[in-house]
Amino acid sequence: MSQFVYYFEPLKPEDVSARALVLSLMSSTGAAEHPIGQLINAAALFGIEAATLRVAVTRLMKDDLLESAERGVYAPGPKSRALTRRVQQWQHVADRMVDWNGDWLVALVQHLGRSNRKQLRARERALALSGYQETDDGLWVRPANLASDLDRHRADLTDIGADDDIILMRASGVAKQGDQNWARLWSPADLSRSYARAVEAIEVSLTRLPGLSVEAAARETLLIGQPVIRAINFDPLLPPELGDQAGFLRMAEKMLEYNKTGQACWRAYYTSLEETAQD
Repeated sequence: MSQFVYYFEPLKPEDVSARALVLSLMSSTGAAEHPIGQLINAAALFGIEAATLRVAVTRLMKDDLLESAERGVYAPGPKSRALTRRVQQWQHVADRMVDWNGDWLVALVQHLGRSNRKQLRARERALALSGYQETDDGLWVRPANLASDLDRHRADLTDIGADDDIILMRASGVAKQGDQNWARLWSPADLSRSYARAVEAIEVSLTRLPGLSVEAAARETLLIGQPVIRAINFDPLLPPELGDQAGFLRMAEKMLEYNKTGQACWRAYYTSLEETAQD
C-alpha cells in the first residue's frame, strides 16, 4: 500500500497554516468570493496574525491559486478552480460510484518521466484524488466502479493536474508472473476504522457545539470537518466486494449533516464580529 491513503485524524489549531486555511475556506464554504477581512477574522481563530495571512494571500496570488476581481476580495485562481470544483464534489460522492464487475482502471505514466518534480507531484495528487494506488510495476490502478466513462475520467484527471499525455485503460484481466492481487493495495480494515473514527468525532462534536462560544464552535467545526472532507475526497471509493462501502457512505452522510452545522457556526461567528463592530 502506497502513501496515498488518507485516514481521518482531527486537526490541532497549531496545524492550521495561513496558506492551508485560505485554500480550505475557498473550497469548503461555497462562497464564490472572500473579502480579506473575512479571511483575517477566520485566521484569528487559529492564532494566525493578519500580516501572516496577507503574506499567504500574496503568495497564493503569485502562484495563480488565488485571483482578485476587485481590491481586497479573493476567489480561486486559474490553477485551482478545477481542483476546487473537484474538492467540492464530496457532497455528491455517492453519485460517482457504480456497481463493480471486476474490471480495473489502469493509468500508464512511465512514459511521462519523473524529472519535473512539480508536475510529478501534481500527477500523483490527481491520481490519489481519484483513488488510484501505485503497483510495484509503476502502474496506477483502481477498481473500475466510477460512474464516468474512460474519456470523461481522463479529462477529469488532467483538469486537476495529471499530464495531458497520461494513458488510461480498462483491464478485465492481467496475466503476469508474480502476485497480481491489486486489492491488497488498500487496507479495508484501516479504512473502516477511519470511517468509524470520523463518525464518532462528528457525533461527539455535535453534542458539544451548543455549549461552546461562537468562536470555539467555528474553530472546532473546521478542525474536525476539514480532515473528514479530505478523507472523503481521497477515499478510493472501493466497491463492497473490496471494502466497507457502507461505512464510507455513512461517514459521507454524517459529514453532510455536520457541514450544515459548521456553516451555521461560521455565520454566527462572522455575525458576532459585525455586531461587535457596530457597538
